[in-house]
Amino acid sequence: MLFESFHFIHDHVVHNLLTGLSEKLTYHNLPHTLDVLKQVQRSGKEEGIMEEEDMFLLKTAALYHDTGFLSVYAGHEAAGCELARRDLPGFGFSKNQTEQVCSLIMATKIPQSPKNILEEIICDADLDYLGRDDFEPISDSLRREFLELGIVSSDEHWYSLQIKFIENHNYFTNSSRQLRNPEKLKRLEKLKSV
Repeated sequence: MLFESFHFIHDHVVHNLLTGLSEKLTYHNLPHTLDVLKQVQRSGKEEGIMEEEDMFLLKTAALYHDTGFLSVYAGHEAAGCELARRDLPGFGFSKNQTEQVCSLIMATKIPQSPKNILEEIICDADLDYLGRDDFEPISDSLRREFLELGIVSSDEHWYSLQIKFIENHNYFTNSSRQLRNPEKLKRLEKLKSV
């Protein structure tokens, strides 16, 4: 049964991320991927996703959504899709299921542009931390990654980018808007006062 192959997919991706990601990726790393996996499951339940196949595709896309960082930084979503297209048929995925996973991965590209509820769920899961208590350490890991890779040139540059990003960000699902938006807005006010 296809759905029973998830633990094999999980172990395969976890192994590749553990052994293949650059240490410079202090944010886009295995803990982030596992967090997105956890959040798609939570949000999927809260949004009433009852179809086993839908949850299976969401969980698979969560695992693969940042695998493109194994080879590239810019355009990692498309690179992750290529990995999914290479790997998933071997786990029993049909062409259509593989393409659905790729659509979910591509929906996470910034600026996010989800076209259905499953895409909305993975987009919100990818940026779930913006409205959580652990925002500061996670945000700091992204700041360090951006500084290390020269995406930002200073802490001042980082804070202005972060404020602009959060101001322009919207959660798509009802559950994330209710659960995460109030805290996200508090974080934004705190950042503006720095």
